[in-house]
Amino acid sequence: MMGKPDDTAAHGRVKETISFTLNGRSVSLDVDPERSLLDVLRDDFGIISPKNGCAPQGACGCCTVLIDGRPRLSCVTKATRVAGHSVTTLEGLSEQTRQQLADSFVRAGGVQCGYCTPGIAMRSVALLEKNPEPTRDEIRKELRPHLCRCTGYKKIVDAIELLARLRRGGELPAADTSGQVGTRLDRYRGRQLVLGDFRYINDIQIEGMLFAAPCFSDHPRALVKSIDPTPALAVPGVRRVVTAEDVPGERYIGLLERDWPILVAVGEETRYVGDMLAIVVADDQRAAREAVRRIVVEYEVREPITSPEDALKPDAPKIHPGGNLLSRSTIKHGDAEQALRESVHVAEDTYSTQRIEHMYLEPEACVAIPERRGQGGQRLRVLSQGQGVFDDRRQIAAVLGWDVEQVLVELVSNGGAFGGKEDNSIQAQTALASVLCNAPVKCTLAREESFRLHPKRHPIKIHIKVGCDGGGRITGVWARMIGDKGAYASVGAKVLERAAVHATGPYKVPNVDVESLAVYTNNPPGGAMRGFGVNQATFAVERCLDRLAAKAGIDGWEMRWRNALDVGDRFCTGQKLDKPFGLKLTLLAVKDAYRNAACAGIACGIKNVGIGSGMPDEGKAVLVVESADRVSIRTGFTEMGQGYFTICIQTACQETGLPPEVFAPTTDTSVEVNCGPTTASRATVLGGLAIIQAARRLKAELDTGKTMDDLVGRQFRGEYACTYTTPLGADVPDPKTHLTYGFATQVVTLNDDGTLKKVIAAHDVGKVMNPTMLEGQIEGAIHMGLGYALTEEFVVEGGHIQSKDVRSLNVLRAHHMPETEVIFIEEPDPETPYGARGVGEIGLVPTAPAVAGALEAFDGVHRTSLPMKDSPAARAILKQ
Repeated sequence: MMGKPDDTAAHGRVKETISFTLNGRSVSLDVDPERSLLDVLRDDFGIISPKNGCAPQGACGCCTVLIDGRPRLSCVTKATRVAGHSVTTLEGLSEQTRQQLADSFVRAGGVQCGYCTPGIAMRSVALLEKNPEPTRDEIRKELRPHLCRCTGYKKIVDAIELLARLRRGGELPAADTSGQVGTRLDRYRGRQLVLGDFRYINDIQIEGMLFAAPCFSDHPRALVKSIDPTPALAVPGVRRVVTAEDVPGERYIGLLERDWPILVAVGEETRYVGDMLAIVVADDQRAAREAVRRIVVEYEVREPITSPEDALKPDAPKIHPGGNLLSRSTIKHGDAEQALRESVHVAEDTYSTQRIEHMYLEPEACVAIPERRGQGGQRLRVLSQGQGVFDDRRQIAAVLGWDVEQVLVELVSNGGAFGGKEDNSIQAQTALASVLCNAPVKCTLAREESFRLHPKRHPIKIHIKVGCDGGGRITGVWARMIGDKGAYASVGAKVLERAAVHATGPYKVPNVDVESLAVYTNNPPGGAMRGFGVNQATFAVERCLDRLAAKAGIDGWEMRWRNALDVGDRFCTGQKLDKPFGLKLTLLAVKDAYRNAACAGIACGIKNVGIGSGMPDEGKAVLVVESADRVSIRTGFTEMGQGYFTICIQTACQETGLPPEVFAPTTDTSVEVNCGPTTASRATVLGGLAIIQAARRLKAELDTGKTMDDLVGRQFRGEYACTYTTPLGADVPDPKTHLTYGFATQVVTLNDDGTLKKVIAAHDVGKVMNPTMLEGQIEGAIHMGLGYALTEEFVVEGGHIQSKDVRSLNVLRAHHMPETEVIFIEEPDPETPYGARGVGEIGLVPTAPAVAGALEAFDGVHRTSLPMKDSPAARAILKQ
């Protein structure tokens, strides 16, 4: 359905002429009085350092600029209000200040994905102008308007302290220049990230680009009787309204199950409020969004199914043709029920965990660009922030009805993901709009649209019984789990399987009986999120261990020590752990801190590395010698703030002896390095093994006397595949469900008033690849784990989202964070690169139960539901 082009962008409002000083120069322009300063800076002046993380909510700080030297949120500042004033962005700072900012944040590790960093950098400059030597508490308080989902804030505070020292004439700590594994090599592209020069997808502009906006369902469950785009097409600047009837190929896609329509058709039933009914394509974003509001949809509203229990009733309407039960995962060893009957002590309860929003700072964005190749053949180039560019390519090609070779997907490193960017969000819809309009198309979601669309952490209810003998040794675990899958499968079957697999924690359990269900509802889908079902299961089993410890008359540390897995023991899946690991070393590392604290909680964690369970885990890499001083590292995994690209460089440096500035990692589908999504804490392990192979082949050529000039144009490939894992429940004598695991113990201590005091996290990481980045990963995970434990919740009632804005999520800010101490144990795994284990997820696996244990030690309340908002620790955070 096509509209008429229209170059008028005023949309009926009279413009005002304003003049102000921008980065030291006088500027004037005519503006719509409703436009924000953020929009004007970005769209009219091409200034990209202020980022749009939540506009117009003013809740994340990414858009911070200086107005007359004071930090202000540009997304809630009308452009007309700066008339006669001075506006400064990072682009307008002196080169000396810019260099100091970049040096301090990069060297201290105060930047990860980088999306929040430019706004924080601007506030840092303003802070140090008025207070050249602030305390750490003063820095944390100054950071109140800002959110960071990656770092846990500790290294941001470190960076601002370092910046203050540099401004007072202090010296910068020496940089590593070798790039060797184990050194603190600076983050790849760190300077660009800090200064806002790195172009995320929404920063990219292309000549002739159009803009797309989605039209979502108004109801979680309703029959779509008609969609009338006529009023939308009348909006000036609208080019087309795309609906289900425009899809030339497959309309249903999905990572594991093809059950998710990219557009719901007339005559179909919606399954949640994030279902897309149409896509509007227009000359600018404002026109597209205005047109979306004018689309007329006729519904027959139906009662939604909003609980898994209701969905499983025999008379429940089927959300999908195959029924409402997506998956059932079972594990059974020995006789758990008999073991429990014979146990001296039994702990039994029902534990429930909440739905969580990922709250990555960069909302979803995608650009699709039609191209022509030889003899008029069609080709589409897609810029994606997704966690698996090859999955994007496969699904986009299916929707278009094209061969996958006609679609090139390039990763633009994203501003955080945490699992929330594994599924197709808007990539296929943007690609379709671009092909239909034969023009470049950008689609960027507003924060409330992001909330509505992408999958969340699964809420899971767990009924569990754990028994032990008189000495506190576990005799059996029985558990029944039911997870709210939401409207679509995503990777939910695997999430609930992973919850079942980790139901016994990192402990020796001779008798196991676990069943875990993933159930469709009309709520927002549950998908991948950091921890992938393990967090939920760990909360339940660790809480039971606290109860058993009290019954057995021993403390929490001793309970875990007596039951901790050791080499030769079998994990919950039946896998024999026959390689070295350091779980008990992590327990020893925190023993004194736990026992010397007046009020403390303790919990252990185990987390699989790699997908496993019968699915191949592959790593692929190609090193391409582009010139005498440049080697590109082509990898299939995604850089999303975790530092993967930097680890790629360090691995290549370690093997070749070449300096780090030679290497440039990149991810796209032009080279066949398909190794699946960046998930399951596996990129460092699998990507590292592949890069080691490729780099050794390059080094072998150099060792023959050839120079880099001689090798220009040569490619060196490395591949690794773990193909020996067995599916859960496979009838084999010696199952091996995963390549390796991460292990951790965390202790949480409280102040005399029950508020958070300190988190001590001891982790067996196998090998410290980069201390700065590893510390940042664990500190950031602790931050996320504390929010999960105490304050965060994405509220949905009757299928409708009640968490309307960023503030309602209660994500912790810098002044909420307690002291953190990270302890690394290096017990190398002989199958992984240099012995390293993936750590992206395990950092928050033990956090919530450790917090719960500390709270119970304080007030005697055994809490069974997350978040624990009734606790003194949570109340203190929520009132600040």
